[in-house]
Amino acid sequence: MPTADCLAGTGLLPEVIADPDAAVTARQELMVIRALLTRFGAEPGLGVEAGRRHHLSLYGPWGLALLSSRTPRDAFEVALRYVDLEFVFGRLSLAESGRDARVVFDDREVPEDVRPFVTERVMSGMRVLSRELFHSVIPVRRIVFQHSAPVDTTRFVNVFAMEPDFGGPANEVVFDRECLDIPLPQASEWARKTCEQLCRDLLSRRRVLDGVAGTVRNLLVRNPGEIPDQTAVAADLFMSSRTLSRRLNEEGTSFRALLDEVRQMLAEELLDHTDMTTEQVAARLGYAEAASFIRAFRRWNDCPPQEYRLRGIRAGARLPQLV
Repeated sequence: MPTADCLAGTGLLPEVIADPDAAVTARQELMVIRALLTRFGAEPGLGVEAGRRHHLSLYGPWGLALLSSRTPRDAFEVALRYVDLEFVFGRLSLAESGRDARVVFDDREVPEDVRPFVTERVMSGMRVLSRELFHSVIPVRRIVFQHSAPVDTTRFVNVFAMEPDFGGPANEVVFDRECLDIPLPQASEWARKTCEQLCRDLLSRRRVLDGVAGTVRNLLVRNPGEIPDQTAVAADLFMSSRTLSRRLNEEGTSFRALLDEVRQMLAEELLDHTDMTTEQVAARLGYAEAASFIRAFRRWNDCPPQEYRLRGIRAGARLPQLV
């Protein structure tokens, strides 16, 4: 389908929708979905196909927050907070009972004519994002859709690796509750590289560093949530801590200053662009307790984290919500 046909009547230009900082209204998105369904509505699983194209690397600070999560429960909590802030259609929630954990998508607020497409997109997108986040797929017991079964479920089976149930009481993914508290593997090379690139992109907006200082800063952002100490960084550079300190001093900085810079940058991004609590941000940055983080943040910004967040909201620092 030509791009011009997809965007007809929306007022959106192709170069605008290719801009990651551009805003798209709910009305415009609905027009695009309806144009797609008008042309291809008889084809089953279109929403599933759209959801397959979701990737964590598209989500900026939220992707960073997810990738640095310590357990699936932690990641789900951050993901659901993000959805509540920015997702314009429907609502996600996590419920636990007995041995089961259920991620439920409430689509009652979604216009009826696009409801199956949007629901399929959300459920399929969650599956893809969880695979990227956990470097594997959490074993799912059951997947249920409220809408009736399509004539062909091939796309559903390909994405979910099982035949979903249709016509159920809720849209939900059911899995073993114990999976929520399994430590996330640190061996995910894709997650590590994506996290590192997100951090580098954020740091590049602040200040460019070369030499040993630049290398140290890159090592510090390599795996947010597991920020290494000076001894570990020095070992990665095949030198002693004393030699590292001397080399950094020659470049007019110190390990402490670089660590503060990285932590300050990550803290501000997460406070500006997510709804994470002070305690959660502190944990992401490797602080043993929130009080230590709050003291450091006061030193950086002359105010506590919550005051900084309120100032940003008033000044419009948060990313715009879809309307």
